[in-house]
Amino acid sequence: MPQPGSAQMPPWNREELPEPPSFRWQNIAAMLGPGLFMAGAAIGGGEWLTGPIVTARYGGSLLWLATLSILGQCVYNVEVSRYTLYTGEPIFAGKFRTLPGPKFWLVVYLLFDVYMFFPFLAAAGATPLVAMFRGEIPNPTANADDEFTVRMVSIGLFLLAMIPLIIGGKIYNSIKVLMAAKIVLVMGFLLVLACLFSTRQDWLEIGTGFFKFGTVPIRSGEDVNHNGVLDVGEDWDSDQRLDVDEPSLALIFDTDADGQKDASDLNGDGQPDRMVSVERGGVSERWPDLNGDGTADVSAAIDSTGDGRPDTRVPLDRDGDGALDAFVDVDGDGIRDGGNVDNLLVALISGRPLPVMDLTIIGFLCALVAISGNGGLGNSAISNYTREQGWGMGAHVGAIPSIIGGRNIQLSHVGAVFEPTAEALGRWRRWFWHVARDQWTIWMPGCFVGVGLPAMMSVMFLPRGFFVDDTWQTAVFTANGLRDSIGPEWGNLFWMMSLFCAFIVLATGVTPGADGFLRRWVDVIWIASPRARRLDPKSIRYVYFGVLTVYATFGVIMLARETPTTLLFISALLSNFALGFTCLHTLAVNLILLPRELRPGWFCRVALLLAGLFFLFVATIATWTTLQARGFL
Repeated sequence: MPQPGSAQMPPWNREELPEPPSFRWQNIAAMLGPGLFMAGAAIGGGEWLTGPIVTARYGGSLLWLATLSILGQCVYNVEVSRYTLYTGEPIFAGKFRTLPGPKFWLVVYLLFDVYMFFPFLAAAGATPLVAMFRGEIPNPTANADDEFTVRMVSIGLFLLAMIPLIIGGKIYNSIKVLMAAKIVLVMGFLLVLACLFSTRQDWLEIGTGFFKFGTVPIRSGEDVNHNGVLDVGEDWDSDQRLDVDEPSLALIFDTDADGQKDASDLNGDGQPDRMVSVERGGVSERWPDLNGDGTADVSAAIDSTGDGRPDTRVPLDRDGDGALDAFVDVDGDGIRDGGNVDNLLVALISGRPLPVMDLTIIGFLCALVAISGNGGLGNSAISNYTREQGWGMGAHVGAIPSIIGGRNIQLSHVGAVFEPTAEALGRWRRWFWHVARDQWTIWMPGCFVGVGLPAMMSVMFLPRGFFVDDTWQTAVFTANGLRDSIGPEWGNLFWMMSLFCAFIVLATGVTPGADGFLRRWVDVIWIASPRARRLDPKSIRYVYFGVLTVYATFGVIMLARETPTTLLFISALLSNFALGFTCLHTLAVNLILLPRELRPGWFCRVALLLAGLFFLFVATIATWTTLQARGFL
């Protein structure tokens, strides 16, 4: 039997490569594989949470980041399936076969996979569910009872999402049905909205945004030529006003080095403003004291025309709630103006200075890249599902059964490979095309539609520049915009439908995410552990249930402690590092462990290398910016 890579891993068995199915339109349903499953799983956090937030503020021009992410993940999906078609093993088993061996890679990938213990989908999905029952959006930020309710509901959703992983025979089939239903419900609702309320400009905004490579967010007033007139093309947010860059009042400096930010930079000179402490409701709040008289300023002198000279005083508490506003709202519309975009490539070609990126939204951009598609190590589950579909050599290995049901389903401890003869290579090429077709024609288009339609909702129903700063309400802000736009007669019905759709998207995304995590580590234990290899092949269900229990315990702890957006940012940051590294490691696995005839060609090698570097670059930029914001750099 072949003994590839580390001697600590069991050798492969030798079997014949089965005949691949023949593609016919009349049996298209039977041909659908992991692409459909993972496309349903992909309609989740990145698509419903981060995409609309980014497009509401900047339009569709930053969706090119999602394009690069989806294309990179599609290449990765095909390459991990390449390994499984040859061995019947998931890609993680192949990674553990490479030197220095399974013990080393166990530590590395446990560190990479820690982001899965931050179940942001369950946390975000609780808010729309509570809102549907109450008829109003809960406010956990200001109301302790609301916070307790939303946290308890999120924990309940998280635990309920584990049920399909426990009952139903072959787990893969159970979740496949769930994902198919999700696609029909969610995409159906979004298509109805698009057909009823969208304009040609909305479709162009989103469609062209996927290809505006090099566009970045910046801070800039609308008077580009500084003539004091709103010229054609300058009205970024279509409000018929010549907007200026409205200063932020956020605390960004820690002047006394106590670990707490205590000063703003209202004039943008890079120096902390003079500040005083104001008591409000028993809580001390930092407030600008720009004139240094020892009392909090109630207004600030602002340049409202963009000519560089302060000409009007603007209240710092426009809404009169006694709290300092988040920004100086010059025009009083409640939306911070000054958000805009520029293109790095155009700047380079035209010879002008490169634009200065606005990195205040880097967390959401990082999340958009990380979760457009599946993201993180979640894509590795494609190889598990390729095996469970019985594709390639997976037909000789088996599948993971549920703890209840699935009594006759078992999983081999060892993969099986075939001899690359001329006859076998013919079958191999047809199998590989079968997998590639599943990814490029089902998974990839599904991901683009899954990103585009929710993003279009925010473009259709929210004013340009809108940004939600309540970390508990990122899942529901589009529903409010939808209701306000449609009007009272139908608005409440569509508001409720939108909340239900948000709940379905987020809650059902928990199950495949958890299953992907569990499969990675159950397969590793099943193949790499000498003790597990002595178990009966039917006992895999008990290993799966044990890992599930540990995962659920840590998930509940995180849901009880953190807010949804915090969980999202942590998960996105870590998953980009994980996806970047696993792209590079998968390339090494396929070049080292596969026979020369089955290895990827140069196009796939370069594409997978570039994908890995892209995800690592995004993660590094986000990490650097976060550390700077927290005063560590």
